[in-house]
Amino acid sequence: MAKGLKVRKSKEKKAISASGESLAQQSSIQNRKWSRGFLIVVASIYIINKFYIPVAPVQVKTAFNTWLSLTSMGEIMVFILMALGLNIVVGYAGLLDLGYVAFWALGGYVAGWLMSGFFDQVTVHVGGNPAKGLPNGIHLNVFIVLIAGGIFTAIWGVIIGAPTLRLKSDYLALVTLGFGEIIPQFMVNGENIGGFNMTNGSKGINPVDNIKFFGFEFGPFALADKFLLYSALAGMMIFLSLRLRDGRLGRAWLAIREDELAASMMGVPLMRTKLASYAVGATAGGVGGVAFATLIGGVYAERFNFAISIIILSMVVLGGMGNVWGVMVGATLLAWINNTGLVQIGKIFNAATGMNVDFPSFNFLIFGVLLVLMMLFRREGFIPEARVRLIMHEEEFADVSNVTDDIKLEGHHHHESH
Repeated sequence: MAKGLKVRKSKEKKAISASGESLAQQSSIQNRKWSRGFLIVVASIYIINKFYIPVAPVQVKTAFNTWLSLTSMGEIMVFILMALGLNIVVGYAGLLDLGYVAFWALGGYVAGWLMSGFFDQVTVHVGGNPAKGLPNGIHLNVFIVLIAGGIFTAIWGVIIGAPTLRLKSDYLALVTLGFGEIIPQFMVNGENIGGFNMTNGSKGINPVDNIKFFGFEFGPFALADKFLLYSALAGMMIFLSLRLRDGRLGRAWLAIREDELAASMMGVPLMRTKLASYAVGATAGGVGGVAFATLIGGVYAERFNFAISIIILSMVVLGGMGNVWGVMVGATLLAWINNTGLVQIGKIFNAATGMNVDFPSFNFLIFGVLLVLMMLFRREGFIPEARVRLIMHEEEFADVSNVTDDIKLEGHHHHESH
């Protein structure tokens, strides 16, 4: 009997191991499919806009510029990058951050300081591309600035996180909200700090240098090349998110998200692990800030308001917290709706009804209704993570399990009666 019990336990262990391997294989296959899909979409948009749109009929060109303009596509890639950064903080580590716009602002101003003629007291050129008539200032190559923006915001992520990450849940959310308000306000009022102009206040810093790479200038007429750069940054963040999630650090983040006390009892260093998530998320926000500054050609303090933090958080929640591909889908949909969709749908609606409704002015109402509907009918998001789906539908799975047990029990009793 003891031998039979050992054999049974051995079979169960093998079954569990096989099940784990099967899930890992399924996840790997899914990641490859999504990765190929992302590359195909990016390549298609680039090729169409680079080679077909310039020679396309006027109607086709107008349709693309109206519904799928390169500026909006580039902005979508920047939002994917930042949403994935916030997903590491919120989706992986389970830390509610309501001030993510602060890192976006810091990254944007790094671009303004290091890629413009703003500090005209000095003249520094390192692979930069100064605008005509603005030879003075600091003009660094965009890739140097991207790295500098990521490092600068990572440092600020640690500085902000060190005193605040000891707090939990609502208290942490309130403190991050405070930092998210302080830093943009500093940018608005930083025109005169002890007689020194740090941010140029509400006037902002413009123009930011056009991107120059291998002697080619990615100016206003090379938006397709800019789009390719932003897509590469988003792709790198996708790769980093997937690798981190499957690594030791990612598993530590997930353990903290599930049960912080249990994670600490198992030897996970809470503060160090939380700070790592904050630093990685801040780095993505800083790189996104630099990219956005080069996209719109300037840095403007009024763009860094609290609403941006809520929009990016909505992308993570609606897409599927913890799921890289879900967050990417959520960021794509919300960014497109906010930038292009509401305007164009509003025009169609007004033309059909003869009314004059300003749809973009109702964007927060629409987002609010969408959030309420999602929380009522699909709390886990568009493409949920497996763990989150199990937690959200725990009662349903329990009911199914109970029904299965009842069926087995009835079958057992039936067998005994015979």
